[in-house]
Amino acid sequence: MTMAPERTVPMNTIKITEKAASKVIQFAADKGMEKFGLKVAVKGGGCSGLTYVLDIVEGAESDDKVIIQHGVEVFVPKKAFVFLAGTVLDFSDGLNGKGFEFSNPSAAKTCGCGTSFSV
Repeated sequence: MTMAPERTVPMNTIKITEKAASKVIQFAADKGMEKFGLKVAVKGGGCSGLTYVLDIVEGAESDDKVIIQHGVEVFVPKKAFVFLAGTVLDFSDGLNGKGFEFSNPSAAKTCGCGTSFSV
């Protein structure tokens, strides 16, 4: 029996699950990247007001908060951190898998696509 990933995260950080971290490592290897990190940010747009942004990048920007979990550096821009604090980033690849999934306690409303939210 597989246990669901922990969904409660301290509000001063974000969490990437082991499964999501392994997918980031796999995607970086597929791109031939030896040094990489996962940029997790938000931008205006989407049907709920804000949209999650994920990108595998070579390094952090000077104002990024850096969180290291399961061998992956996660870079969160300072401006986005207030919207992402306490978030769990997971990866789903089951029958109804959608890829990367966010569980964000700051989101007051989300949309059906799972990539747009409002606070």
